[in-house]
Amino acid sequence: MLKLLKNSIYAIAICGILFDNQALAQQSTKLTLQLNQPGIDMSPQLYGLMTEEINYSYDGGIYAELIRNRSFKDNNKNPDHWSLVKNVPDSSAIVLDYKHPVNDALTACLRFDLAKNGKNTGLANDGFWGIPVLPSTDYQGSFYAMTDGNNAWPISVAIESADGKITFATANVTGVNNSWKKFTFKLTTAASVTATADTRFVIRPSVKGAYWLTLVSLFPPTYHNTDNGNRRDIMELLSAMSPKFLRLPGGNYLEGNMFSTRYNWKKTLGPIDNRPGHQGTWGYRSSDGMGLLEYLEWCEDLKMEPLLAVFAGYTLNRDYVEAGPLLKPYVDEALEEIEYVTGDTTTKYGKERARDGHPAPFPLHYVEIGNEDGFDLSGSYEGRFVQFYDAIRDKYPNLHIISTTGGKDFLGQRFPLTKRIPDVMDEHYYRNAFEMESDANHYDNYDRSGPKIFVGEWATREGKPTPNFNSALGDAAWMTGMERNSDLVVMSCSAPLFVNVNPGGMQWESDLIGYNTLTSYGSPSYYAQQMFSNYHGDKVVNTIGEGIPVQLQQITHKDSLNKVTPKTYPSMFYVTTRDSKTGRLYIKVVNAGDAAQNVLLDLKGATSVKSSGKIIVMKADKPEDTNTITEPKRIVPVELAYSGFRKSFSYSFPKYSITVLQIDTK
Repeated sequence: MLKLLKNSIYAIAICGILFDNQALAQQSTKLTLQLNQPGIDMSPQLYGLMTEEINYSYDGGIYAELIRNRSFKDNNKNPDHWSLVKNVPDSSAIVLDYKHPVNDALTACLRFDLAKNGKNTGLANDGFWGIPVLPSTDYQGSFYAMTDGNNAWPISVAIESADGKITFATANVTGVNNSWKKFTFKLTTAASVTATADTRFVIRPSVKGAYWLTLVSLFPPTYHNTDNGNRRDIMELLSAMSPKFLRLPGGNYLEGNMFSTRYNWKKTLGPIDNRPGHQGTWGYRSSDGMGLLEYLEWCEDLKMEPLLAVFAGYTLNRDYVEAGPLLKPYVDEALEEIEYVTGDTTTKYGKERARDGHPAPFPLHYVEIGNEDGFDLSGSYEGRFVQFYDAIRDKYPNLHIISTTGGKDFLGQRFPLTKRIPDVMDEHYYRNAFEMESDANHYDNYDRSGPKIFVGEWATREGKPTPNFNSALGDAAWMTGMERNSDLVVMSCSAPLFVNVNPGGMQWESDLIGYNTLTSYGSPSYYAQQMFSNYHGDKVVNTIGEGIPVQLQQITHKDSLNKVTPKTYPSMFYVTTRDSKTGRLYIKVVNAGDAAQNVLLDLKGATSVKSSGKIIVMKADKPEDTNTITEPKRIVPVELAYSGFRKSFSYSFPKYSITVLQIDTK
């Protein structure tokens, strides 16, 4: 994702929307499904996920670590998110220390000088907007510690209320001495605890002296109980989308602002004790707890495939390496990364993956070279692409190689790769609902020669921190076009995927899934994508629409003395797919208008139609309606039984609605 607001590319000032409600309602609308025609194959990989570290997506998000600034590297001057808590005044103090490294990765620690015996003074961490306390929950913790003495008096650890008046869970750690050692502990909350995030994590030595601490870690139960794993509720939301792939590591996070802060996959391997972390691209540091193996295990947990993006020698500050000898180390690194993902245990990096705890290789079919290199105005990408392409094609001839120049029509221009033709081109679109709906037929007449299309980032951007229902309508309209053309558009994933809705947690507005410290929710756009991903067949049915209602938009063109131009575009969008084995139909209809639409559906070529089936519908009273952290399911799909299906039948699609008709036919 470009750090600049990319939707400004499509900037249009909108004056107003005019609807003739009576005229729309009276239109005779018909959809004819040509079931007697073979139809194109629908891509089985069409719907997936894109992820990058933005909006606290990993640290403070899906990665379940609860301690913020666990290795004291977030700020080299102050121990951010750590503080002293005192029951009585004393001269205790804390200071960052770089003179006592544990290893090459853990180079910073915190020195805690305790002035008095007793547990009156402690070291507190405020977590990512608190520590989530839930009833009957086990928390696994650890830290490195040493002291200036040889005493073995216990150190207490606890989860407390933010004011220190309530202790939710506590444990003791013993054996700290004058050399670094890693300690583990478990904290357990009672069944009677009320869920809260108004909390802190506190370490309290009992004997005065100097203490050093680093890599302080605390995990709640994780998805599938995986060590160093992911947050359960967010993973369950993702699982419900039935994604087929995960584009990783994704976006600006891959490139970094400069070469020193790019995503270096080798530094994310092995125990977290050996991961130095790095500065991210959205204003905060990444712990790299979410490393390459964790990405791959995320894919495994959700039964999806990785789509691997490799660093291609270009950074966000527009620094780059020319093709040739200087680029070769990065090409070699990409080949090694592919080997880590796919190699068996006889290979160097396959062995390393096995040492990291996963002997079996992961499936991999797509590799993307770089990220948004269409913004590299130096013209270096073609040379860089060729060098990566040739090396990957030579060693891994079965991999599909994706170009990231922006696709066939990026910014209205073409970025031809004349020396090597990629298998797939990555296109990105960030727009408002009007722009998505008015361009829903974008791929209908697209050039079918040459590469396939991967819509690697796209979103309708209305509503914050997560999209409103108007965004969901725009998204759904756009998805009808991608699904209808999935002979060409073989993969897609919207972005950004996540946002922490706590104050200060958002850098980019309109994000698919929102969460705070305790809970998470899906936006209307999330549910729209869930509906499209879960309800489709393997063949696209040619569907002809007649009398499709329209809506009128008045547009002000800023570059032409505020000239106002009316534009008419559809208010209803549709696509049909069929399961070729069972005959089941999935008719998806998006009514973006403010009046219900009565539609005649003609199933031409069907031998028989089962009258009973089901309807999945999501609707809103107003386009601005949305879900929030406090009203997480205000707008969700509803499943209804229906017994009125025929070879020809009428159905009224509600205003502001997304509907799937599931019909069994022969």
